[in-house]
Amino acid sequence: MMATTIQEKLAVLPVQPGCYLMKDKHGTVIYVGKSKKLKNRVRSYFAGANDQKTQRLVQEIVDFEYIVTSSEIEALILEMNLIKKYDPKYNVLLKDDKSYPYLKITNERHPRLIVTRKVYKDKGKYFGPYPNVLAARETKKLLDRIYPLRKCNNPPGKHCLYYHLGQCLACQEQPPAKEVYHGIVQSLVAFLNGGHQTIKKELKQKMEQASETLNFERAMELRDQIQHIDAVMEQQKMTLNDQVNRDVFNFAYDKGWMCVQVFFIRQGKLIERDVSIFPFFDDAEEAFTTFVGRFYLHQNHPKPKQILVPAPIDYQLLTELLEVDVTIPYRGRKRELTELAGKNAEIALEEKFSLIERNEERTIKAVERLGEALNIETPHRIEAFDNSNIQGTDPVSAMVVFVDGKPEKKAYRKYKVRDVEGPDDYDTMREVIRRRYTRVLKEELPLPDLILVDGSKGQMSAALDVLENELGLDIPLCGLAKDDKHKTSELLYGSPPAVIELDRKSQAFYLIQRIQDEVHRFAITFHRQLRGKSAFKSELDAIPGVGEKRRKLLLTHFKSITEIKQASMETLQRLGIPVPTAETILAHLNQEKDQSND
Repeated sequence: MMATTIQEKLAVLPVQPGCYLMKDKHGTVIYVGKSKKLKNRVRSYFAGANDQKTQRLVQEIVDFEYIVTSSEIEALILEMNLIKKYDPKYNVLLKDDKSYPYLKITNERHPRLIVTRKVYKDKGKYFGPYPNVLAARETKKLLDRIYPLRKCNNPPGKHCLYYHLGQCLACQEQPPAKEVYHGIVQSLVAFLNGGHQTIKKELKQKMEQASETLNFERAMELRDQIQHIDAVMEQQKMTLNDQVNRDVFNFAYDKGWMCVQVFFIRQGKLIERDVSIFPFFDDAEEAFTTFVGRFYLHQNHPKPKQILVPAPIDYQLLTELLEVDVTIPYRGRKRELTELAGKNAEIALEEKFSLIERNEERTIKAVERLGEALNIETPHRIEAFDNSNIQGTDPVSAMVVFVDGKPEKKAYRKYKVRDVEGPDDYDTMREVIRRRYTRVLKEELPLPDLILVDGSKGQMSAALDVLENELGLDIPLCGLAKDDKHKTSELLYGSPPAVIELDRKSQAFYLIQRIQDEVHRFAITFHRQLRGKSAFKSELDAIPGVGEKRRKLLLTHFKSITEIKQASMETLQRLGIPVPTAETILAHLNQEKDQSND
């Protein structure tokens, strides 16, 4: 049932433009949106007829705020600023920047033909860009066979495979003169500038001959080569004759996700594209408008002279916001470009859906199922602890954080155990839990929805004692038991702890396994770092007169403590170490050696 606070706020929402901030139970802003009519938009979230992604957002909302603005453009600017300030997790933006490839003939003594996505002022010859990436690569393979430019870095006389195939002249006994290369390059340039009909004609003749001799496989290969040449050498459709710099936007959306495709047109040619995919919970046109505004004002993309957007986007609002000519093309080549951007957005979104769905299965859906198995609210934030020591030396503990099934590495923490002597895992757990959540309460940091401790009943009891009896916190806590191969075997929960039955092949089980492996890795890595430091510290840093610089000098020169022990006074003095300090070093190290032999 909807919280009373939310019901009361919904009843008094104004029918004016503005922004709204959705909050979770910790008071964290999890989504920021805007609307021309706040009352209609915010109420729609709680009407019940939402897709799965919006339902997931609504389940987390326990409160919201709203800010009324005097105009829609003010709401748009405010929304962008609030997103930048709070970085809400449901306003995520997935970037997939892509530039189209060029074919390049390098400016070298032995030129090469390569595929590149970057254009530099390096006197190389660039051809493209080619929107059909596959066709560009296949055409390069054909050109490599026809024009024997360099394919390797071998010195003259050391033959490569391409040399034996007649496709690389650079590694023959006597490399060709510059004039020979110049002729090859000129022929290649002529091909790429449109003089490809002769080669295409030859390929057609070979294809027909292969068909006549019933060599259909070869005929199909030649047919594909001809098609690739046609695709690459076809006059690029993504051109405009007026040389105006433009950015062309269009979008596609489905199942609560939107893909925005941007074509960058410079001097009339398409030079690059940008692909962005993100979940949205508002009206699709408003979500697109916000994206375009953030694209220039917060992502710092340079503004072109003109921006093309599809109908029925509010181009006047964007023109006022960006102070650039934003227009909707209704005919001609500009309309074709906008439609082409829309088709690309549809294809990109379709390609990404399987990856998006697979990622959700491994993350947020696995978290939801874990919550169901434990009969608790969905544990969006999980904090896990593990202790590490070897025979009681340098005891440490580590904590990792997973939010919606993904590691949040900036929230990881390391702990040197202060008050526990010897390998007492239970007291170590008490100390670390106490330190962590005392600080969380003091600094008003977000509390976890679930705590995982590496261990079984003893570790669970120690952690719960601190949480409940000392700090007064009621947070679900589970133990992670391991088998004899140090792999996750059981999830323990409750009082007294009982095994929670999880399918070993379920994503929920894989999630807790990943969390346990990650916290163990983090703890072990920290412990090794400390042990590595203490190995040198115990022998060198305890010697009077040996500071950081001399310690580095000694270890750089001698490589090991054993070599320093065997060094002579003269050797130490040649390093610039004074006689009294050198005597102290040798006496100290050899005294430790004598004591270790007693």
